[in-house]
Amino acid sequence: MIKKIKIILILGIFIIIPLSVFSQTDYSNLDINNDIKILNDQIKEKKNQVEKIQERQKKYNESLKNIISEKSSLQSQLALLDNRLASAEIDVEEIKTEIEITNLEIKKIKTEIKNKNDEITKEKDHLENIIRLIYKQDDTSVLEIILLNNNLSDFLNQTKYLEDINSEIDNSLNTLKDYKKQLEQSLGQLDGKQTEFLNQKIKLEEKIKSLAAEKETKNYILEQTKVSEREYQNLINTAKEEQQAAASEIANLEKSVREKVENLPDNKLEFNDSGLIWPVPKNTITSLFHDPGYPFRYIFEHPAVDIKAAQGTPLKVAASGYVARAKDAGKGYSYIMIVHGNGLSTVYGHVSAIYVKEDDYVVQGQIIGKSGGLPGSPGAGQLTTGPHLHFEVRLNGIPVNPLEYLP
Repeated sequence: MIKKIKIILILGIFIIIPLSVFSQTDYSNLDINNDIKILNDQIKEKKNQVEKIQERQKKYNESLKNIISEKSSLQSQLALLDNRLASAEIDVEEIKTEIEITNLEIKKIKTEIKNKNDEITKEKDHLENIIRLIYKQDDTSVLEIILLNNNLSDFLNQTKYLEDINSEIDNSLNTLKDYKKQLEQSLGQLDGKQTEFLNQKIKLEEKIKSLAAEKETKNYILEQTKVSEREYQNLINTAKEEQQAAASEIANLEKSVREKVENLPDNKLEFNDSGLIWPVPKNTITSLFHDPGYPFRYIFEHPAVDIKAAQGTPLKVAASGYVARAKDAGKGYSYIMIVHGNGLSTVYGHVSAIYVKEDDYVVQGQIIGKSGGLPGSPGAGQLTTGPHLHFEVRLNGIPVNPLEYLP
């Protein structure tokens, strides 16, 4: 009976491991441990490369701080853009190297999984041999064993032999359990690394787009200024006037529109308990509120967060409220301003399309336009850092950090 229970346990622990994880891997006849050592060396080398890339990035960041502190000129602006371009290129290089590391780690895990499957197969064969021995002994009754042995000592030796076999079964079962646990852990690591690989590819695509946007910004400035300091100063003066006019208009509208709405018989100026939602899909923040690294900080203090968004991304209103301004400035700075309850208002800048009009009541999540920001495109304004949404939150007319209100 004990023997049968052990056999059932053995059969229960045998697992079928999917071989599909090896189908695309070319394993040579080299020793597996040597393969893993080679992969570990390659991973270490790539990680050293990442550290060197990060050191280069630190130098560019220091250089960026120095350039921003310089007096505004075409030369300093082009140097700033060149620095941002180089920084973006380093980011791309770093992500590519990280992808190579992940690929090597995936290959290493697959090698370890194959090795563990081989060990499980060997241990199963070992157990099968033991089971055959047990069945062979089972054909002989205890009385026959006594009669076949010349004396009690021989009988006891035979009994000890059977006990040793049982002990060997226990050891093999425990070994198989350990192998199975290690194999499951490796398969889990493989799933994690494959997910990491896909996320890194997405991140790389975003960085490549960001790099392209930086190039477009530089080309746009060169085209507009014709490499003339005088033309550049005219450009930034126009941009400064544009931003000052928008800021003044927003501040004045904040109070007048709120008073106007509060006197309406069907006033709906309330603020939902759930708070704001992201106006575009939650994504990379390219410039923070009052960001010291903002490339046009010498023109105005950045009163918003810039959220990376592809040109023409549907724009959702962050909270219900009334449209205070829906300014279509052609290729100038276009924006939408919404007044909400609790003294809050939101501003959506660099919009390439507007779907609402002033005094409209809009509900949270409603599409009110499209994002923009591509240099030289509708709604982008004189100076922009590539496709994104400029998103402001104001409390009683004063700009506050939007990230403190967004989920």
